[in-house]
Amino acid sequence: MAIIYVSALRGARFPLFTNNPHPFPQLPIPSRRSSKLNFRSKGFTPFARYAQSQQDLFSSRLQDGIENFPKLVDDIVQTSINTGPRGPLRLAQGIQAFLGVGGEWLADASKSTNSSAGLPTQMQLGLLSPQYLRRLFERMGATYIKLGQFIASAPTLFPTEYVQEFQNCFDRAPEVPFQQIQAILREELGRPIESVYEYVDPTPVASASIAQVHAARLKGSQADVVIKVLKPGIKDILVADLNFVYIVARILEFLNPELSRASLVGIVKDIRESMLEEVDFYKEAANIEAFRSYLEAMGLTRQATAPKVYQHCSTQRILTMERLYGVPLTDLDSISSLVSSPETSLITALNVWFGSLLACETFHADVHAGNLWLLRDGRIGFLDFGIVGRISPKTWTAMEVFLASIATEEYVSMASALTEMGATNKDVDVMAFAKDLEKIFSSIQDLDTELIVATARDTTTNATAVSANVVVDERQMNALFLDVIRVSESYGLKFPREFALLMKQLLYFDRYTRLLAPNLNMLQDQRVSIVSNRGSRNRSSFE
Repeated sequence: MAIIYVSALRGARFPLFTNNPHPFPQLPIPSRRSSKLNFRSKGFTPFARYAQSQQDLFSSRLQDGIENFPKLVDDIVQTSINTGPRGPLRLAQGIQAFLGVGGEWLADASKSTNSSAGLPTQMQLGLLSPQYLRRLFERMGATYIKLGQFIASAPTLFPTEYVQEFQNCFDRAPEVPFQQIQAILREELGRPIESVYEYVDPTPVASASIAQVHAARLKGSQADVVIKVLKPGIKDILVADLNFVYIVARILEFLNPELSRASLVGIVKDIRESMLEEVDFYKEAANIEAFRSYLEAMGLTRQATAPKVYQHCSTQRILTMERLYGVPLTDLDSISSLVSSPETSLITALNVWFGSLLACETFHADVHAGNLWLLRDGRIGFLDFGIVGRISPKTWTAMEVFLASIATEEYVSMASALTEMGATNKDVDVMAFAKDLEKIFSSIQDLDTELIVATARDTTTNATAVSANVVVDERQMNALFLDVIRVSESYGLKFPREFALLMKQLLYFDRYTRLLAPNLNMLQDQRVSIVSNRGSRNRSSFE
């Protein structure tokens, strides 16, 4: 609000800047009877108005603050009670992490100050600089790693430098001892482990910040499965950390009401809801079952699958699923040994995923190579439904036009689609917007791609094995997307998070296309089905 008043003040005409023969305005001289200046004089009217407006603004904010303060205190008290004793412990761990990364910054800063170049710009923000903030988040553990990944996937909400840096926020964590995993299994199953599983491999298949995965075999059916086990105490840690972040957001909005326009508390609530969904395996099981039902209804079970959930040995903290065997879509050498046409497999993956966008309530929002496999039987396997997205029909309609305009290089349509998708309270110059977008997308031709082909002859079969790996500068692709966001925001557009999630998945598929089908235009090829009628996908495109 202060900016508005300053702008109005700058536009006012003051006697000081008129053609006055005197260099200074002639101020009225107060009489001896009164020591007060006459602020009603013409020269002081703008200043008086400005002072009055500022006083009114201050009074209004003070009144709002007085009214909202009891609500703030009550919110802080209730949130602290809900946090429980875990809060002080996490505070101590946070201080330890802060001191550790602070020591790294001091060591790096001392090296830089000894050089002639001085302290680099990226280090001048201290621990708030992108690189050191990422390191701090990684040290703080599960909540902050997930928060970092949220930042990386939400360029519409966070500065470009932070989005790019948090692309490197790795979700890696030490293994939980198998004895603790066994204790959780016994507690959740409510019976001996050996009555449900023939065996459980004590060595985990994977260990991330939130969960640990172990291979196992079911008793009776002898089916190979994997058990996803929520790490002990992780939910309490998430609740404590997210409550702390929420309290900070509430205090910041109270101290600076302008932040409420950016919906800071709303963003924190969205993050909280998203993270707590990841630690509720009932919800992940429901996401998997919904996707499998979609495949069944569309007759796609011969082309793709998701792991079957074994409900009798799954709870909120453990998830027992069918074990799928296959290779990531980035392993071209193995893929070529499984199928004759990697391009056809990629098209199947694209069609299945595009089809799920509107046919399912949620879509798979994390199709990196670890979660998208080519299975030994030639089907596409979709794994890990912990992160899902929801898309509204309005957003998808605009997104469809946007994707089509990328393929045809129709930048006016692209600008119109982005304008329809983004929230704004002002008119957008679509033609100027289109010209700026054209400048950005012309840079696609400059993307660095290196094709490395290694050929080796098998002395036994006399066959030729060819393996290829496409090395793509993914940072450039991310930079391209961020440029679109930056230019869009310059026109007052704010996109929903689902737009960023969709674009991130498309960047993954772009990588797979460059590797498996370099001549394929996934947005223009007639074999790839992108249509907007819910439930009316063309099944022949999957065959």
